[in-house]
Amino acid sequence: MMRRSRTTLSGLIGLILVSSLACGPAKDAAKPGPVKVELKTEHGKSRLFVDGKPFYIRGAGLEFGDFRSLAAHGGNAFRTWRTDNGRLTGEQVLDSAYANGLYVSMGLEIARERAGAGRGVFGFDYDDEVAVASQRERVRKEVLRLKDSPALIIWGIGNELNLGAGNPRVWDAVNDLSKMIHELDPNHLTTTMLAGINKDLADEIRTRAPDLDLISIQMYADIVNLPRYLREIGWDRPYMITEWGATGHWEVPKTPWGAPIENNSSVKADFYRERYEEAIASDSLRCVGSFVFLWGQKQERTPTWYGLFLQNGDETESIDVMQYLWTGTWPLNRSPRLEKTTIDGKTAHDGIRLRAGQPAEAIVRASDLDGDSLRYHWEIRPESTDLGEGGDDERIPDVVAGRIASPDAPETQFTTPEDSGAYRLFVYVYDGMGHAAHANVPFFVDP
Repeated sequence: MMRRSRTTLSGLIGLILVSSLACGPAKDAAKPGPVKVELKTEHGKSRLFVDGKPFYIRGAGLEFGDFRSLAAHGGNAFRTWRTDNGRLTGEQVLDSAYANGLYVSMGLEIARERAGAGRGVFGFDYDDEVAVASQRERVRKEVLRLKDSPALIIWGIGNELNLGAGNPRVWDAVNDLSKMIHELDPNHLTTTMLAGINKDLADEIRTRAPDLDLISIQMYADIVNLPRYLREIGWDRPYMITEWGATGHWEVPKTPWGAPIENNSSVKADFYRERYEEAIASDSLRCVGSFVFLWGQKQERTPTWYGLFLQNGDETESIDVMQYLWTGTWPLNRSPRLEKTTIDGKTAHDGIRLRAGQPAEAIVRASDLDGDSLRYHWEIRPESTDLGEGGDDERIPDVVAGRIASPDAPETQFTTPEDSGAYRLFVYVYDGMGHAAHANVPFFVDP
């Protein structure tokens, strides 16, 4: 996971921007009690209010990421997937949020019906009343433990419970949990995070989980169609977007051997801006804000697919875009920008096949708006075979060492691995100011 990113000039200016926006909880010497969060709809427009003041969510999904950098770039909130993430307790997460002027939509881990390989409970039977009651008791204790934090604004009941699920009684359980939370904690709202939205799902939520204050929708490339989907299903209630960002690995073209083709960091940044403006900011009536995915780094198909940071903590161009979208101001120092990356003159879309032990030429074209001196790093990894679903944990494939002639140059020769199979050639471009660009090209080695 990501380490803390270095302090940069853009981070310092971001801190000034955040202070001027006064977007988070006040940081008094003595920590106050909980804030009162309300959702009001007037003249057809829904808005969040925190202690009586309008609040629009400029947030990110953040579990192991950097609280300070989120605030520095203009974010005012983040969401979690669970109360205790294995590194920090819920109390520590909320205290860190408060110390950095951020609010939290706190995730409550709810068992999923689908099979899975990540953390949490999978293969859960919502017809098992004893198991459902046990889960309810666990959630009750978590809510009682954390409900009085001044950084808390929303409880997120489960994550993508509709993914791979068939038993509608899951929504009965969600509604029961929402009712319980409102009885225990009258100050904060409840929601549940949905993998996409359609008419059947919307009807089930309306019928079986009416106690929820709002719904949360998670979409990636398809988010540009969300305004149309909502019109078609007649959804007229408030909502927020709790995951959006890079094009999903299930949404991209694939190589002939089935490897998904990842966009480079500059293409991703362009998509972030387009998707935010078209699908999120465009709905000023019902959308109360969003949480971009992911303010950190994780392995999911590749180590670079979804994180806004690299493993070493460097920021990518998508963070530049998020600061601009949140504040209207670009960072003073910008990330490098990529044009294209090739192997023997071919791109990832050309289905590159090479012989084992064969020499090949790799080229990346990059530029830097600030004129910073760029440093390059190339590496080869096998295509990932430890594949999860819905964000399940995955292992990063090991680097194939000793195959690249000049790993620190924009143009280099490399020798393909001796073992046949699917691989990726990764390139990272660093500006020395805490920012980086990245790309990878899949290729297949024939015997």
